[in-house]
Amino acid sequence: MHLSSKEGDLPQLADLFRLLGDTTRLRIMVTCLQGSTAVGDIAAELELTPTLVSHHLRLLRAARLVRAERQGKHVLYAAADQHVVGMLQDMIEHIAEPHQESE
Repeated sequence: MHLSSKEGDLPQLADLFRLLGDTTRLRIMVTCLQGSTAVGDIAAELELTPTLVSHHLRLLRAARLVRAERQGKHVLYAAADQHVVGMLQDMIEHIAEPHQESE
């Protein structure tokens, strides 16, 4: 696999990783992998306040990591697309693999 990126894209990529480097935001992202979820449900599942979850979701949405969909009075959040889902699932699998020392 050949990865190419314009030099100008690297700061934006670094910002995305910095955004995901926050444990709370990462927990929210993993919750959003399970499907469309309301702020209150995310907050309850993660034992956080809805205000805090909303703040983090705004940042994640601005970075195009989550998408919002209005259903009646509720706004449901989910991972933005398959790129985001795949990246997070791959990294979750990566850390679950047994560590092997290279010789």
